[in-house]
Amino acid sequence: MNYSKYYPLDVLNGEGTRCTLFVSGCIHQCKGCYNQSTWSPDAGELFTEELADQIIADLNDQRIKKQGLSISGGDPLHPANLGQVLRLIKRVKAECINKDIWLWTGYLFSELNAQQQEIVSLIDVLIDGKFIEQLVEPNLVWRGSANQVVHRFDKSVK
Repeated sequence: MNYSKYYPLDVLNGEGTRCTLFVSGCIHQCKGCYNQSTWSPDAGELFTEELADQIIADLNDQRIKKQGLSISGGDPLHPANLGQVLRLIKRVKAECINKDIWLWTGYLFSELNAQQQEIVSLIDVLIDGKFIEQLVEPNLVWRGSANQVVHRFDKSVK
């Protein structure tokens, strides 16, 4: 998996102060996408174990309390990203106490395949749906167009 950017400190992509990873690879290629440079799975840099270690360390850094990890792109649920995204999410859940995980995808929640569903079963918030330029509403929170849905999963039920 490749990634385009990693922000160890972010207040724009999810609630609270977060770490945010933008992965590469997106089959949706939505018209008007603000992140077209991430469409190719080969764009950016190779995601390494060292970066995964850094993300874990940043999430656990007590100098600035972080609420969690945001994963966007590109598309974290792109077929080329599934293995690495799953490993990273499992590490965060195992090694970072009380951190939530937010994930953005162009796929619809109702249409996810088994591998994608496994990833989504481990996260706390999913924002799904392609970006549709004609449905842009400037006042939307956490999403770019009105068709996109914010799914919050209550992990206390599991």
